[in-house]
Amino acid sequence: MLKTLENLFILARDRKKKPVNGSYTNKLLSEKSLSKAKVLEEISELIDAVEKDTNKVHEAADVFYHLIMYLEANNIKIEDVMLELDKRKK
Repeated sequence: MLKTLENLFILARDRKKKPVNGSYTNKLLSEKSLSKAKVLEEISELIDAVEKDTNKVHEAADVFYHLIMYLEANNIKIEDVMLELDKRKK
């Protein structure tokens, strides 16, 4: 299960190093304003889906994908995020 998320981070990092022409992932990684807008849009769609009890899984997947691309576009490493979460354990 977590391998899928790891693979998305690997994809994002690989695309940053070796861009693919016409890639939506590359577009998100290079256009920070688009990446930000998509995260906000997808979170809103997820909230709406939860409230209406429709397409929750689809919208949650969109949130994860776009958030990962946003983090990578802004050089926020998941490893650092995980360390921060680990510090918050009580």
